[in-house]
Amino acid sequence: MPFPLTVEQKQTAFWLAVWAAFLFLLVTLGPVLTPFLAAAIFAYALNPGVDRLDRIRLGRRFNLPRPLSVTIVVVLFFAAITALVLIVVPVLQKEIPLLQAQIPAFLAKANDLLAPKLQELGVKVRLDSAGIKQLASEQLAASGDAIWAAVLSSARIGGTAILGWLATLTLIPVVLFYLLLDWHAMLARIANCVPRRYISATMDMANEVDTLLAQYLRGQLLVMVVLAVYYSAALAIAGFDVALPVGIITGLLVFIPYLGFGLGLVLALISAVLQFSDWSGVIAVAIIYGCGQVLEGFFLTPRLVGERIGLNPLAVIFALLAFGQLFGFVGVLLALPASAVLMVAFKHLRRHYLSSSFYNA
Repeated sequence: MPFPLTVEQKQTAFWLAVWAAFLFLLVTLGPVLTPFLAAAIFAYALNPGVDRLDRIRLGRRFNLPRPLSVTIVVVLFFAAITALVLIVVPVLQKEIPLLQAQIPAFLAKANDLLAPKLQELGVKVRLDSAGIKQLASEQLAASGDAIWAAVLSSARIGGTAILGWLATLTLIPVVLFYLLLDWHAMLARIANCVPRRYISATMDMANEVDTLLAQYLRGQLLVMVVLAVYYSAALAIAGFDVALPVGIITGLLVFIPYLGFGLGLVLALISAVLQFSDWSGVIAVAIIYGCGQVLEGFFLTPRLVGERIGLNPLAVIFALLAFGQLFGFVGVLLALPASAVLMVAFKHLRRHYLSSSFYNA
């Protein structure tokens, strides 16, 4: 005969079920939550600046109003993003036509290098401009209806995706403003929802996570700036025409492990192949990015970021894939900070488990 549950046990089971349903709802609504998650990340990073402006005194009795502080911080933040775009986009607009003009020469070199080897294997194909055009025209003639159907389908999907991104980009500043305006009251309401028996342990965990993330974000920002300057300067010294945009992209995307470095490396290699007639460009890219990895892995990250998160590479890859699957691209941005939060929670849970009677009995 099963033991009857006490009133407290029934209440505990009920509220656990409610929280489980709430978490399931959040996971289900992952794509919809994208602007709110992005705005929450930005709000966490920008709130210390708002708090500092709040402490500025206007005269003897009045401080700077919080709505004005939030407005100043949000405007400065998006002005910095706009300035970055205005630096990178004109350079890309200037350099992309130059790269496009060198594509025929690149295809001719690829044809001279690969076509003889393919012919030895029985594959007769031309990889130069004329051969690519002929192959494309044959494929279009053979399956025109299917290709047009695929193009129309892609256009519809792409149009929907563009509208979704526009809606997200429009919502983020609005959500960010209201989150910063109500940040401390919102945190107080969340704390009031925690059962009183767990409030002390919860606040200790929250303070530990806040300290860890604050140190991580400050250190990571410095690493991004230093690497952006390094890659831009090194590629410019090596004579690359696209040194500034490629260097900035590589440095600023370094906060996404492996992806930022890999994307910058691919862009630099493409530029090297298109711009230089010999292997000097590829060798320069290998040296620059190899030294960049050494600089980041052995000097910048240990000194500026340190082992504060302490995740091994396999855990980092899993976190990127898992959060990307749940929340899309914003999930990738959220992966490492969320992993840090989960790591702190797991550390406390492990400590509680090792001291429990269940483990020690």
